[in-house]
Amino acid sequence: MKKLLITLVLLTAVTHLQAETRFVTDQFKVTLRSGESSTHKITRMLPSGYELELLSTNSESGYSMVKTKDGTTGYILTRQLMPIPSARDRLVSAEAKLAELQEEPGRLSSKLSKLQDEFQALTNQHKKLQQENKKLDDELQAITRTAANAVRISNERNDLRKQVATLTREAEDLKQENRELSNDSNQRWFLIGGGVVVGGIILGLILPSLRLGKRKSSWGSL
Repeated sequence: MKKLLITLVLLTAVTHLQAETRFVTDQFKVTLRSGESSTHKITRMLPSGYELELLSTNSESGYSMVKTKDGTTGYILTRQLMPIPSARDRLVSAEAKLAELQEEPGRLSSKLSKLQDEFQALTNQHKKLQQENKKLDDELQAITRTAANAVRISNERNDLRKQVATLTREAEDLKQENRELSNDSNQRWFLIGGGVVVGGIILGLILPSLRLGKRKSSWGSL
């Protein structure tokens, strides 16, 4: 009875310990039991290097309460637990790390080559963008010059329209003056013609009289 009470006290005390990680010792397989003795049922066999969560340790029974990765709890001999992975597992891990380090230069070289290709692609893209930017600048300058020329042409066209309007007015004025001069000339020629006609009539009236007078004079002399 006394031994049972001591066991209960120890179990109560160890349950407050912080959970730690332990590994199955470097043996082929060890047993996970339902209780703290070899008479308890074996719930499963754990392979060497299997990772467990340490829940409590009983120094009297020599067993520790552990939990597997899938949440199963049980008891295993404390001496079969190690704070670090087994030597065999560490060796495998070291070999894997060594192989990884040996492959690392090749990966780094491949990564460097890839980065160089990406850098070259970005450089080419940058050059292409610069060329496109220059082309756009040239087009913008051409548009700006065209716009300036358009304004200048518009101003010149307006000036020409004003000049054409002025010349048109001057031409109309000249036409009017020409018409007036033509009318004046026609009037002068009409007057001259009229004078000639009147003079002709007068001469036609005077000449017969003069001829008649000459005849009378010639007859008187006879």
